[in-house]
Amino acid sequence: MLRHLVGLLCVGLALSAGAREGAPGSIAVTDLPPEARETLRLIDRVGPYPYRRDGIIFKNLERRLPQKTRGYYREYTVTTPGSTDRGARRIITGEQPPAVFYYTDDHYRSFRRIKRKD
Repeated sequence: MLRHLVGLLCVGLALSAGAREGAPGSIAVTDLPPEARETLRLIDRVGPYPYRRDGIIFKNLERRLPQKTRGYYREYTVTTPGSTDRGARRIITGEQPPAVFYYTDDHYRSFRRIKRKD
């Protein structure tokens, strides 16, 4: 009986980890904060970006996005009004040129895929 319960617990943990890693929720562009929409415009125009680190490789060390080869993801700062540094908000793009877009407002703890009507 105990072995069965432990097995069910392991399955539940694996399912929740899978939801965290490969299946982020989504958000419409119109539901993003205005600063994130501006960052998307900059990405579409290929800059110029306000932060030196914009466009660097995002390594996905937290494994909250689908696993891809190194260099697949790039990160861009979403300005946070009132913040004295880059803040916690980012847009992560996938592919070159970008074809997949994710938004995080909690510095990589969670992501939502941006639904774009290109």
